[in-house]
Amino acid sequence: MDIEVLQGQKVLLVEDESLVAMLAEDMLADLGADVVLAMRFPEGLHQAQQGEFALAVLDVNLGGGHRSDPIADILAHRGVPFLFVTGYGERGPAERHAGKTILQKPYHASEFGDALARALDD
Repeated sequence: MDIEVLQGQKVLLVEDESLVAMLAEDMLADLGADVVLAMRFPEGLHQAQQGEFALAVLDVNLGGGHRSDPIADILAHRGVPFLFVTGYGERGPAERHAGKTILQKPYHASEFGDALARALDD
C-alpha cells in the first residue's frame, strides 16, 4: 500500500518527546495526514479507544514508566494499523506485537515513509 493513502486521513501519533513529536508531526503533515498528537499515555489510550484513524505511530516507552503496548492492543482489536518507534534498540514492544513494524530513533523522512508503508501493509 502506498503512503499517499494518508492524504486527508487521521493519523494518531503517540510520542512523549516534544522535539521528536514535532518532527514526526511535520513529516506526517507533509504526507497530507491530519495528525492527532497524544503526548501522554492516558491521552493515547483515550484516542485509541475513541478516535477513528487510518494509522497510528506509537513510541514504545512513554513518560511515567508507561509503555504503549496497551494502546497497541486497542488499535489491533479495532483493526487500525500501527507501527512502533523506539530509541531503545532491542527493548521493543511486547511479544504479542512481534512482527509489527519497528522504527529506530532517530530516523529520517525517507525511513519514516518506508516504515509507514510497511505498517499499512502489515
